[in-house]
Formats: sequence, structure tokens, C-alpha cells
Amino acid sequence: MPNQPVSLSSTRGRRTPAQVAVLFSSAIFLSAFLLFSVEPLIAKKILPWFGGSAAVWATCLVFYQSALLAGYVYARLVVHRLRPGVQFGLHICLLLLCLACLPIGPGAYWGAASATDPAWQILVLLTASIGLPFVALSATNPLLQDWLARTGNRSPYRLFALSNFASLAALILYPIVIEPWFDIHKQRLWWSGAFVLFAVLCASAAGMGYRSRGMGEDEQVRLQPNPRPARTAHRFAWFALAACGSMLLLSVTNHLDQNVAAVPLLWVLPLAVYLLTFIFSFGSRLYQRSLWSRLLAFALGMLGYATYNINTVEAVEVSVPIFLAGLFICCLFCHGELNRLRPEASALTGFYLMIAAGGAAGSILIGLIAPRIFSGVYELPVALLLTALLALALEWNNGHASARILWTGVAACMVAVVIANVQAYHEDTLTLRRSFYGSLRVVQSPHAGPQQHRTLFHGTIQHGAQFLLPPRRMRPTTYYGPDSGIGIVLRECFDSPKRVGIVGLGTGTIAAYGQPGDTFRFYEINHQIVEIAESLFYYLRESHARIEIAEGDARLSLEHDTSPPFDVLAADAFSGDAIPVHLLTREAFALYMRHLKRDGVLAFHVSNDYLDLAPVVAQLAREIGYRAVLVKNHEDHEDLILPADWVLVTRNVQVLQNPAVQVHAKAIDSRPYLQPWTDGYNNLVQILKIPQMH
Repeated sequence: MPNQPVSLSSTRGRRTPAQVAVLFSSAIFLSAFLLFSVEPLIAKKILPWFGGSAAVWATCLVFYQSALLAGYVYARLVVHRLRPGVQFGLHICLLLLCLACLPIGPGAYWGAASATDPAWQILVLLTASIGLPFVALSATNPLLQDWLARTGNRSPYRLFALSNFASLAALILYPIVIEPWFDIHKQRLWWSGAFVLFAVLCASAAGMGYRSRGMGEDEQVRLQPNPRPARTAHRFAWFALAACGSMLLLSVTNHLDQNVAAVPLLWVLPLAVYLLTFIFSFGSRLYQRSLWSRLLAFALGMLGYATYNINTVEAVEVSVPIFLAGLFICCLFCHGELNRLRPEASALTGFYLMIAAGGAAGSILIGLIAPRIFSGVYELPVALLLTALLALALEWNNGHASARILWTGVAACMVAVVIANVQAYHEDTLTLRRSFYGSLRVVQSPHAGPQQHRTLFHGTIQHGAQFLLPPRRMRPTTYYGPDSGIGIVLRECFDSPKRVGIVGLGTGTIAAYGQPGDTFRFYEINHQIVEIAESLFYYLRESHARIEIAEGDARLSLEHDTSPPFDVLAADAFSGDAIPVHLLTREAFALYMRHLKRDGVLAFHVSNDYLDLAPVVAQLAREIGYRAVLVKNHEDHEDLILPADWVLVTRNVQVLQNPAVQVHAKAIDSRPYLQPWTDGYNNLVQILKIPQMH
């Protein structure tokens, strides 16, 4: 390298510092936008391949955080092990390799496989299909910040805030603009085109950095990492703060996904809040330690109160704002402390590396380890406890007795929340188990007698119940009572022998309607559900019908099923209170029709506190010339009957004119601008229920 520094602004043909900053900023902005728009895109594409489970997004987040760490490691090694000219050439080669991965996303052959625990399969799929472009995009922020610092810019940390702003913009625009207007195929194409533009911008920035390589040795030394290494305590704090933020993000996201729907709308809200705290922490002076430390104590108390009792589920208009506000305060404290403890710009790649390592560790703990070591969903209370302990450790060094007392008390309260949460999961519980598809528990009412019953919960949502003693034992309960849509159809509309298909097993309650000569065939993806229904409930064992169980995703099973067509096919698959969207699409309807007799009935269980699913089913029914009728029944506590919404899709006039159907039928409200759902397109914003004010 030449001994004398060369000024960009003073050399003919070189760009001014302002132009340099604009080019670098544009490349960083576009890289972050692409990074966070591809996350919901790919997760949405693979969601149907793995049963529509909320765990798909959690596993994707593990990959995203780990790939981010890989990108930061790459940037760190490139900056500190290679000469500037080699750095620029290597990164351009990486960008060229990424172009071979376009159009972005896995091919359809990845969806053919199915596994009992598909988490590792998802990680391999993502690594093979989007790993290289994701790492290249992840490395852009620290790499270009370092190159920009070499040109004389002394404010590289502001570009960190810019990248998070671009990420936030991508997350906000995805459910509002991108998802409603473009199907998956078009999203892949526009993303790939934008990546080509990014590659050009990044290569231009690399070329500009190469042309500025004439810095003198003194300048080169001054821009190298600080020879005084960061204190070990600071490095641990960077790691721990990033890990806590990541754990809180995944825990809150899991809570929302499992109780509403595993869809991009609810994926991006917590992630957007998470990124917003990075923007405020690194791009403004909003964070004041004394204020936000007190707000953190309040937020932990609020979230602890909302989670300690698992049997209390607030309405979405209450719970979502509470959890998002709590996540914002907690993450702003974590990320504000990161900004307060940040090193000089010369050590920024190491700083970002520790942040990425902490984020990856936190996501792995929640997304991969927690489901395997916890039988219940304890991770949110545990994340709150770890956050309180970290705040206590940081505040302890301040030397203020009042702060030490406050945070000792907060930590003690979070310990109590964890204990209460664990006890609630085990109270009156016969079995508690967990898998990729969620947490299951069977609770038995404590008092013996005619009213004693067992209830299956998926997360906090009831998925079936049964009386233990005859003659009430074989009475259908919960969402399947005699006056429910499915109950009326099976009781009154089809004589034996009949064939009935049911997507989703639960406790097997629908088998109570079986008569001699009938065949009831259940499709169930979760083997643990099958074990529970066969061992702890009596519906399958004591049904008069022949019972068949096909394990695996219902759509994959039906595609390969050669059994005779059904008189009735019921779609009743839920994960917690979340709907598997891929079971309510045009392609799914076509598959159902292949397995349904001409005068048969499709019955869709659409009960949901947050989403109005009946118009979606009605629209798909109209497309194929079928009628759709919404049937509602009333609650009956004594008989364990819950209110349920069933949509019956049929051309059978006798079913439509059945007196019981007509008595319980309700009009299906139309939804303006609702487009038919397909495997490549669905939009939950259009069917959100408007909260009723009382």
C-alpha cells in the first residue's frame, strides 16, 4: 500500500465523501430490507409443508439468527485477516455465487418429506436454499461500515440504526403491501430482482473501497481494531443483553402464534418491535438508563402477571398490546445498554459479532432446546427471570442501595412467576408432554362423580373433553355437541353405513357418532395426540364405528390416499387456537373434493375469537358451485358443550333443508375485497374480527 493517504475528495475521478456515504448507505439499506422481507416470505412458503405449526416460524428464527452470526463471523474474518484488495474481490465473488441461488426459495421437492420432529429438516432446507444469500446480506452491515470507516467516516454506528430502520420498513410493508398484493411466486421474483440491484450497489461500494486503498501505514493502524481488547465483563454483557432480547422476542412470538394463528401478520409485529428498539437505541437519545430501568421493572411485572396463570387468556385486543408493549420496554433496555457499552468504531465488527452470537444463542435456547427440555411452555417466564437477573447484575455495579433492593425484589417476583407457571401446568394433570407441534396436557377434574371429566389442552386452548362414567361417557362434548354443525350432519343427514373423514384427531370426540357399519378415518400429524386419544380417552375405544388413523400432514396423506370417498369430510385441525391456513385454500378444496362423494358434505370448524373464517370458506365453495351454510350452537356448561361455528359445504338439498340445520343456520357476512385463498396467497388482515365494545 502507498505510504501517503489519498483523499477521496481531492483525487480526480474519485467521489466526494457525501457521495460515498450515499452509496454505502443505499447498499446497507437495501441489504437490510431484503434480509427482513425474505424472512416472512420463505417461512410462509414452507409453512404448509410442516403442518402449519407455529414452531415453523420459531425454527426459521433460529436459522435467521444463526445465519446472521455466520455473516458477522465472515465479516470479522475478512476485515481482520485479509488485505483490503482481497477483501473487496472476495466479497464480489460471494455476491456472484449468490446469483446462482436465484430465484430465491426452496423448490417443491423439499416439501415432499415429513418427519415427526421436522426442526432439523427445516434448518437443512433453509441452509441449502437461502443460506448463501442470507449470509451475504447479513455480512453487509458490519463489512461496509468498516470499509466506510476506512474512507474517513467517523459515524458508522448510525448506519446500524439505518439498517434496522430498513428492516423495520420491510416487516411493516410485508403484511400491509407485499402479502396482500403479491402471491409467493411474484414475491420470489421481485425479491430476486432487488437482490441483483443490491449486488451491483455492494460491488460498487467494494470498488470504491478498493480505489481508496492508498491509506498510509499510520492511517491503516489507526483504523485497525483497538489494540486494547474490550473487558471480559463488557463482552459478556454484550452477549447476555443480545441473548435476552432474542429470547424475549421468540417467547412472545410463540405465545401469540400458538393462540391466534401462525401467519406473517403475527410474526412481524414482535420482530418489528424488536427492531424498533435497536433503532431508538442506536439512532436516537431516547434511552435514559435511570428511566428505562424503572420502566423495565414495571414491564416485567406486567408480563409476569399476564403469564403466571395459564388458565387466563385475555382477548386479543388486550393481550397483543400488553405483550408488545412489554417486549418493547424490555428490549429497549437490553439494546440501550448495548449502545451504552459499545466500543470505539475500530472494534465494531467484534461488537456486532458478540451481538449476533447472543442473538443466535437466545433463539436456539427458545426455538430448539426449550421444546426438548421443558414439558410445558415455560420459556416466557424463564426469559423474564433471566432479564431480571441481568438487570440486577448491571444495576449492582452502580452502588445505589435502592436500585439493588428494587432489582432483588423484581428478580424474586420473577422466580415466583416461574414457580406458579410450572405448578399451573402440573395441577390436576395426568400427562404433560411436548413436541414440535406444541405442548399437550390432559387435566382431570378433581371431584369424583357423574360430572368428573378429562380435558385435553393444546397450550392454553381446550381441544376436547369427556365424562369418565357411563352413561355420559360417550356423549359428544365441547365443539362437537348434538346441535353443532358436525353433530347435526352425522346424527340426522346420513344413514349407516357411512364413511367419515376427519382432519385433526383431538380426543376423538367425533367418533361418538359412529354406528355399526360406519368407518371413521382420522388424519393427525402429531403422534402424541394419537397416543393420548387412545390411552386417556374412551371415544376411539368405545365407538361402534370402525376407527382408522392416518398419521402425517392431512394434505400429504390425502394426496396419497386411495381409500373410498367420504360421505362427510370434516376439517378440524388447530394448533392451539391457531388455524393451519394451508387447509383453507383453493388447492386444499380441490383435494377434498377428490375424496368426497357427489352428495357429500365438507364441514369446516371455523371457531376463532380473532378471525372471521366463514367468508373464506364460503367464497371457495361458490367457486366450485357449492352452497355454504354457517351453523352455530349454544353453550351448555352442564354437558361440557362449547359454542362452535361450523361451515357446511354441500350440494345436497336434503342437508340444506334439514330443520335442525335451518334452525341453527346464520348468515355469512361478506368481506369486501376478499380474494380466494391459495397456497401462494392468503391475507388475514382482511378477515380480522372487529372487537365489540361493551
